[in-house]
Amino acid sequence: MRHIEININGTAYPCSPTMGAMLRFKQETGREITEIEPNSFTDLCTYLWCCVVSASKREGKPFDLSLMDFADSLSPEDMAEWNKAITAEVQTGDNTTGEKKSPQVSTRS
Repeated sequence: MRHIEININGTAYPCSPTMGAMLRFKQETGREITEIEPNSFTDLCTYLWCCVVSASKREGKPFDLSLMDFADSLSPEDMAEWNKAITAEVQTGDNTTGEKKSPQVSTRS
């Protein structure tokens, strides 16, 4: 899994699709991630927030934005960039060269 970061209000946070992110999505929505509607910004934003919360916790990085505060910091373009980074990871699989890549998604505030 590549390391993906998302910049929110000038701070870089890790973002990973962890088991914790999947459980958080279920807690927030009452649905499994397999039920995410691909064209739903609400679902995608919620799952992105879950990925950032979980990865930040795993890496010991403080992250205290609520889902709404997080959403207020994102634009539809930010969501599209994150979706593109995740899709590229799924399509290409793990990087076989061992080279670490860190796609970044930046938000404007």
